[in-house]
Amino acid sequence: MNMKFTKSAMVVALLGLSSQLFAQETSTTSGRFGQQSFRTWSIGAHGGILSQNTFLGGGSVKADEFSSIGYGGFIKKQILPALGLQADYLRGKLKTADFEGSGIEQKTSINWSGSLTAVLNIANFSFNRENAVLIPYIKAGAGYMESDADLASTSIVNNAQGWFIPTGVGFKFGVSKGINIDLGYDINFVKSNSQAKGSYNEGRFSYSHIGLEFALGDKDKSQLQNYSAIADLRKRSAEESAELRRALSTAEQNAERDRAQYAKDLGDDDSDGVANKFDKCPGTPSGTVVDGSGCPLAAPKPQIIRETKTIVTEADRKVVKDAISNLEFDLGKSTIRSKSYATLNRVAALLVEKNFSLKLAGHTDDSGSDELNLRLSKDRAESVKAYLVSQGANASRIEAIGYGESQPIASNKTAQGRQENRRVEFTLY
Repeated sequence: MNMKFTKSAMVVALLGLSSQLFAQETSTTSGRFGQQSFRTWSIGAHGGILSQNTFLGGGSVKADEFSSIGYGGFIKKQILPALGLQADYLRGKLKTADFEGSGIEQKTSINWSGSLTAVLNIANFSFNRENAVLIPYIKAGAGYMESDADLASTSIVNNAQGWFIPTGVGFKFGVSKGINIDLGYDINFVKSNSQAKGSYNEGRFSYSHIGLEFALGDKDKSQLQNYSAIADLRKRSAEESAELRRALSTAEQNAERDRAQYAKDLGDDDSDGVANKFDKCPGTPSGTVVDGSGCPLAAPKPQIIRETKTIVTEADRKVVKDAISNLEFDLGKSTIRSKSYATLNRVAALLVEKNFSLKLAGHTDDSGSDELNLRLSKDRAESVKAYLVSQGANASRIEAIGYGESQPIASNKTAQGRQENRRVEFTLY
């Protein structure tokens, strides 16, 4: 009754351990350096030589003991990178030509044995790979077995069952992301049932074996026991660095493209006094009178130009001064606000009436990049020019220049000073 209960308990325990083999493991990944998921279940098979002699004593392995073959398999759950639980099954035959010095040959058949061991990985040699190449380990646990002992001089076969303690050392070689070669040497100590213990020399036997271990689960994931965090971090850091270099190269290419586009926009290919960016009629013939958008004016009246001395009065300067003080743009843009139209209209009328020339100089504070400030100051001066031309002023007599932040008239360290530096200067001549 006890024997049946023990067998049943072992079978139930092994089935309970293996029932989770194909359970889904979930883990979220938050970016390149986020949490990872690994393969933690594996199965394996092994075969090798059983011997009643061990390096702890009992003599050396005899040549005819190489016919004492054992084989088995295992199921393993890796709990930590260095610690796993392994359920083993083993069976095979042992024989010795000289049982305890009596000259009698003994044969012992291990009908079955089951054990649960803790496997401790001593080190993880990655050789700059995220999956280890060499893993030395030790293991120990407890198990139960059934065996038959047969002495050649008798016809009696002694059947015995008992507990044993499996211990071992070995090496695992990672041949791929999910396959390991396992080389091991086990010493099993038979601890209970004197009849079972007497079936082995000194109450112990060894098992030298080689086997294959296969990881279960997603083939793209690493095995937890083979995983090298340092090697993987080096790989991921290299990927991050390469991505940053690509992003920097793209940003530099975009900046170069923007500079080229800026130069093209502010150029005047048809020399009509309107920048390409504002010119809605590009390619007008040289000398054509155009409006603020660069399009020819319909039937322009002939103008009689007399060489006269230009005199700018105080009243003229006041018209310009009012326009400057009332000039406002949308924030960060070159769009003129409608409240500025009235004073600009008076400036346009003055230019038409007295045929003045006008220089428009755009300035900014030091907020933002030099390139952005230069572009914004030039765009604002061009916007004022375009508006004045649209009101009848001669485009050829208006010059629009942008100086960016290079000519401040106040300190950029205060809000008041920065406001004074953001301006468009009008110079009549």
